[in-house]
Parts: sequence; C-alpha cells; structure tokens
Amino acid sequence: MGNTEEMRKIQFTGKSSYIVSLPKQWVADMGLRQGDQVAVVRQGISTLQIVPLKHHNKPVVTEDATIEIKPEDEGAVIIRKLISLYLLGFNIINVKPKLGRLKPSQRNAVKEAVKGILMGTEIIADSTEGLTIQVLINLFELSVDGALKRMLIIAKSMQNDALLALGEANYDLSEEVIDSDDEVDRFSFYIIRQLKIAIQNEHMLKEMGIESPHHCLGYRLIVKNIERVGDHATELAKDLLEFKKPIKKSVLEPIQELNTFALAVLDESCLSLFKKDFNQAERTVEKSAEISKYEKKILDSIKSLRDDEEIYRVRRMNENIRRIAEYASDIAEIVMNMTIEKSLRRQ
Repeated sequence: MGNTEEMRKIQFTGKSSYIVSLPKQWVADMGLRQGDQVAVVRQGISTLQIVPLKHHNKPVVTEDATIEIKPEDEGAVIIRKLISLYLLGFNIINVKPKLGRLKPSQRNAVKEAVKGILMGTEIIADSTEGLTIQVLINLFELSVDGALKRMLIIAKSMQNDALLALGEANYDLSEEVIDSDDEVDRFSFYIIRQLKIAIQNEHMLKEMGIESPHHCLGYRLIVKNIERVGDHATELAKDLLEFKKPIKKSVLEPIQELNTFALAVLDESCLSLFKKDFNQAERTVEKSAEISKYEKKILDSIKSLRDDEEIYRVRRMNENIRRIAEYASDIAEIVMNMTIEKSLRRQ
C-alpha cells in the first residue's frame, strides 16, 4: 500500500467510544488479524499514529545515554563519542569518568564541543564527577531546508572571504575563514541528527517537508557536498597562511571569475532542491559543464608566471574551486533523482 489517502467516517459506539475503521490492505500488509492490538500514539495537536504492537515493542533508542571516559582519553576521542550520540538522537548525554575524576582537559573538550559543534545543546550539570548535556532544540524549530540554507550561506561566505584574504594578504580574515568551518559542521551534524530521528517516523518526515524516507539519503549526500565547500574554502585560506604572500592581481581575477561561476551554479542546484524542480536541476547539470572556459582563462593567465611555487598555488586554487562546481552538479543530479517521478506525472 502506498501513501494514498483514504477517508474514514468516525462512528459512535456504546456510551463513550468513537471508532474508525482501518484500511483492509494496510491490515493485510501488517499481517494483522482480528483481536491483534495496535498502539495509538498522539503526535502533535492533530495527528495520531497507529503502530502494530509487534512493531511498537521493538527496541528503540532511549532519550538518555552515558559514556565513560578513560583517564587516557584525549579531547578528540571524547568529541567523536559525543558527536556519535548526538547524531543518534539522544536528548540527554551523560559524560562520566571510568575511574576517579575527569581531567580539566577532558571537561574542557566537552564544553568546547557543546559550544562550537553540537547545535542546540547545553551543559546542565558540571563537576569533576561528570557532565550532563541536554539537547534543547525542538525537532521542528529549524527545518532541514532552513538549516541547509544557513549552511550554504556560511560556506559561500567562507569561499568569498578566502579569495579576498588572498588578494589583500589579510591573515586575520584567513583565520576567520578557518574558524567558520566549525559553524558549517554544526549545521551538518544538526541536519544529520534530524534526518536520523525523522526517518523512523513518517509523520515527522511529512512535517519536515520530506516526501519519502528514501529522500533522506539524498539530503545526507547534499549536506556532505555543502560541507565540502566549506572544506575547500578552508584550504584556500590556509594557502595564504602557508606561503605568506598574496596572489598577483592578474592571476587572481580569473580565479575570482571561476569562483563566482561555481557559487552561482551551487546556488541554482540548491534552489532546485528547495523548489523540488526537476527541470532546473537538469539545467544546472548542463550549466556546470561550462566551467572549462573559466579554467582556460586561469591556465592562460599563469603562462606569464616564472615562479614554480606560484604556479603550483594557482593550480591548487583552481582545483579547489572546480570541485565546488562539481558538487553543484552532484546536488542537481540528486535533486533529479528525488523529483523524477513528480516530473513524469506532470507530463
């Protein structure tokens, strides 16, 4: 049985009960018979979820989780564990020492993760005996599309700022770009957490504007692509800090043209996602192929360079920016896969 909507009348029976019939095909699909029990779960104000008891009793992720920290555990190890539990959808995460007390460095690692990586979390208990983290943000306070839009804005800003820093030899701006990558990661983790929670509940998927559980994989891949845009911006920013000198203006101009094109294609691919527009996604894939003419301008500009180091830097920048256009094409192809059925129905 698909997602076909069926209307049912509410009937009154006895003195205080209302009943509604269940679709016969759904009952058959669930393997239910007369006398079997179903759980009726209220979700929100106007929605009820009906779950066969044999499915309802399956183990589910509890709201609380506890991790034990060994004395030798470094901050990176602790942060990886916290991220894993956050992504699994736990609302309360307890961090306790396996032996003795938590080291100051271990407590600071937890605090830094809450502050800079795990969106919507807060430490509600803090002592040498352990910390308790609570996820405060509601599932629907920030939609997946809303978080993706913010993530995209930050990643694009990082890319533009990285090139600006290269042109001005602005080391402080380069550092800001690198620091901003944590903000992109925060949105990435948040979206993945939302998808993992919602994929277990069809009603939540609908509330989030996602038509099918299969689309969650598409969203996951799109999040990864936008996250990689931030990574490439970080690589551009690191170039200035590594070589300690700006790029010549004559070479930087075609690089900026390539960047403008790549970000424009990225915008269009994401817009096709938000609009669920197959045709626009298809046009974006075709447009991304035009990147070769921008790369040719860069290759022409480096013919006059005599410094092998600078040639290497320019080629590496070209590669980083070209990848963004490729990610845009990948996103558009994912959107095409997600919307192809709707496109066929319109014909």
